[in-house]
Amino acid sequence: MNDSSLPPESGKQATTGVATAGTAHAAGAAQAGTAAQPASGNESMHAADPTSHRDPTVKPRRRLWPFALSGLAVALLIVGIVPRLHASAALTQQTQAQSMLSVSVVAPRAAPAVNELLLPGAVTPFAEASIYARTSGYLAHWNTDIGAQVKSGQTLATIEAPDLDAQLRQARADEATAQANFDFAKTTAQRWQEMLKTQSVAQQDTDMKVSDMEARRAMLASAQANVAHLAELVSYEKITAPFDGVITARNVDVGALVTAGGTPGTAGMSGELFHIQQNGVLRVFVDVPQNDAPYVTPATGVYLTAQQYPGRRIAAKVARSTGSIDPTSRTLRVEVDVDNKDGALMPGAYTQVHLQLQSTTPALDLPVSALLFRPDGVTVAVVDSNGRALLKTVHIGRDFGTHVEITTGLAATDRVIDNPGDSLATGQMVQIMPAMHS
Repeated sequence: MNDSSLPPESGKQATTGVATAGTAHAAGAAQAGTAAQPASGNESMHAADPTSHRDPTVKPRRRLWPFALSGLAVALLIVGIVPRLHASAALTQQTQAQSMLSVSVVAPRAAPAVNELLLPGAVTPFAEASIYARTSGYLAHWNTDIGAQVKSGQTLATIEAPDLDAQLRQARADEATAQANFDFAKTTAQRWQEMLKTQSVAQQDTDMKVSDMEARRAMLASAQANVAHLAELVSYEKITAPFDGVITARNVDVGALVTAGGTPGTAGMSGELFHIQQNGVLRVFVDVPQNDAPYVTPATGVYLTAQQYPGRRIAAKVARSTGSIDPTSRTLRVEVDVDNKDGALMPGAYTQVHLQLQSTTPALDLPVSALLFRPDGVTVAVVDSNGRALLKTVHIGRDFGTHVEITTGLAATDRVIDNPGDSLATGQMVQIMPAMHS
């Protein structure tokens, strides 16, 4: 094998008998631009061999070099571009995820059958009355003061009316005179009727005697009515309690001049002598909103609570209602009666009324934070099976405070968006956030 490092001239000297062919072959190689590069051993051997021709594998090897370079370039491109494509796809996915609205959902639950409605109420006495003087005179003395428990018919005060007593005595005397005149006229009329039977007197005279008796009868009845009237006024000299209760006001003192229905000479006085309230049974009036009014019946459970008795439930019952909605307040006036024999509650006190409203057809329950108030009505947003928002118009039933009852427009399987934004629209893609577990 020839040394590839030898110059072309050395190859020529070593070749015998084929100098011309070797010279021509060397010249062709120099023209091809390969004389400056060292030749391999095989190439030198073929160049020195005068009987050999051009190697057929040289040209195909030269043709493989562009393909190898192209493959290398493609590999470099793949190494540089593929990571960028992955990064771009990841960026696009992250951008879409960030642009998608993240929401939390709640599931509708069954509304409670019994709902407690808490309303403020004012305690009032079962009965109360302002007591006035029915007879004019001076107050002789009073027997009861404020806070006194009295019974029906018990004397509260006494009025002195000597002129009224004199009038009564005169009326009774007139009654006695009328009675005597009637008795005489009656006897006379009977006597003349007996004589008429024997034709001893005329019919005309007998009729006159009978008429006189009837006139005396009428005068007697008038005198008796006058006596009854004055006797009734005299009875009002004793001021009595109309029912069992407690005296809450005394506006008169001994020596005060009182008249029927007023107190002359006392500035600022309305004429009321005493005020009495019946507190054995108390009334509590509450105004039930229109939406809850249909659930209030005499069978509705109710109890009272008061700030001065923390933790205590005072038994009560629904007594009656007006049966109509007040057009001004849109409420139903309901009366609740409570037994107050122990005197725990006082008339005029503030209390809280707890009404146990019973519903025969409870619907679904949602928090108020899931509601949207749109021009077409109350709306809720749900997530459909494709992950898109869907707005539904619903109707509200009972109000539980932080929760409401949804009567129509919602299914128990709906995924309702909690705290939806006002800009949320139907068809908008949303992403459900995982539930937070405490």
